[in-house]
Amino acid sequence: MAASMELNLETIPSDPLLLILSFLDFRDFISCSYVSRRFHELCNHNPLWKGLCLKYWFLSESDKVEKGQTWKDLFREYYEDMGQYIDHYSTLKKAWDDLKRYLNQKCPQMIDSLKEGTKEEELNAIEAQIGCRLPKDYRCSLRIHNGQRLVVPGLMGSMALSNHYRSEDLLDIETAAGGFQQRRGMKQCLPLTFCFHTGLSQYMALTSVEGRVCREIFYHCPDQLAQDPSAIDMFITGSNFTEWFTSYVHNVVTGEYPIIRDQIFRYVHDKECVATTGDIKVSVSTSFLPELSSVHPPHYFFTYRIRIEMAKDASPENACQLDSRYWKITNANGHVEEVRGPGVVGEFPVMLPGKVHEYASCTTFSTTSEHMEGHYTFHRLRNKEEVFSVSIPRFRMVCPPFRESTVRMGYAGDFPLRAVGDDSDTDDYDEGLCCLTRNGGG
Repeated sequence: MAASMELNLETIPSDPLLLILSFLDFRDFISCSYVSRRFHELCNHNPLWKGLCLKYWFLSESDKVEKGQTWKDLFREYYEDMGQYIDHYSTLKKAWDDLKRYLNQKCPQMIDSLKEGTKEEELNAIEAQIGCRLPKDYRCSLRIHNGQRLVVPGLMGSMALSNHYRSEDLLDIETAAGGFQQRRGMKQCLPLTFCFHTGLSQYMALTSVEGRVCREIFYHCPDQLAQDPSAIDMFITGSNFTEWFTSYVHNVVTGEYPIIRDQIFRYVHDKECVATTGDIKVSVSTSFLPELSSVHPPHYFFTYRIRIEMAKDASPENACQLDSRYWKITNANGHVEEVRGPGVVGEFPVMLPGKVHEYASCTTFSTTSEHMEGHYTFHRLRNKEEVFSVSIPRFRMVCPPFRESTVRMGYAGDFPLRAVGDDSDTDDYDEGLCCLTRNGGG
């Protein structure tokens, strides 16, 4: 009598080779010779191995041609070398390939800074050196590309204001290990990025100590109100390496982060944050600057980039010039402030059909979120008496999630992530940095 075997998600093995075996008809096991013949045929079924190579190793037909191997041999070769990363490799390889393809079109010089993947024994040596295990997904990414050479601009994005510049390199593992932290407040944290100009890094926690969560990625932020200099607050940027890296790549390749002067700028644009008045369109993108921000005292620094454009098919008679701006600023506590001033960042742009004018300004506030909206006042060039307003869409600036230092609180256990918008702070509003004051800014 034939036997049967029922499979479910709990019984399906993760190893692809065992998975193949699990789908054999159980009746075949009655005859060992029949099983061997069927298993041999299945194990050499080319379309099956092709699918596995695509799913797990992100390999294409061109990879097979280049290697001159069968799909089965290709799978076996990658499995022997990278089998421990089978749950991460295809996701990270696709992200790296997408990023390089996009950069090759937009700023190819950045690709030249990428380093070849490191070797397994080198990663093992680094773990022995720092005394901590590296997360599997991070190791997997290092096997594909071992970060980049220390150059400017950095792969992980830039930000520039009138007297401030930041550009983050993705560190290779040797340089990262040299910056591994064991000091109080930053114990067992590994830098992933580094900026030459500001000294800023994004760190990954390799263990759950001092209130951090293992594998979490963050910008460190000294607590200026704590007496203990080891009190470090954290602006959280990712829960693990895969989420952190793939979300960044997505923002780059979809154009969410614009390429400006051959650099990736980390401005975030809400596609609904656009206002059109007649033939003039205004859109806004924003960016949080952790290196100029703090949790204690509450001081959250944002820059915003505004794009003003006049339709190409607008009548030349509609040419105009910007005279002034008006802002209505509302913080998380509901406090409203109104600001008026001439021009934008000291300029009075003339708008002609097809003309685009972009500028950056900045603001700081003491609550974790704030929104701004307003309008510009223009006059027609052909008739200065003809004055009209152009709407600026409402845009919101929200501080990333942050965790306060457990050192400041007097213990080193877990501390809950601060909920954005949960404020009991003052309502003062300061825009004194970067020489872009309310009266001179935009």
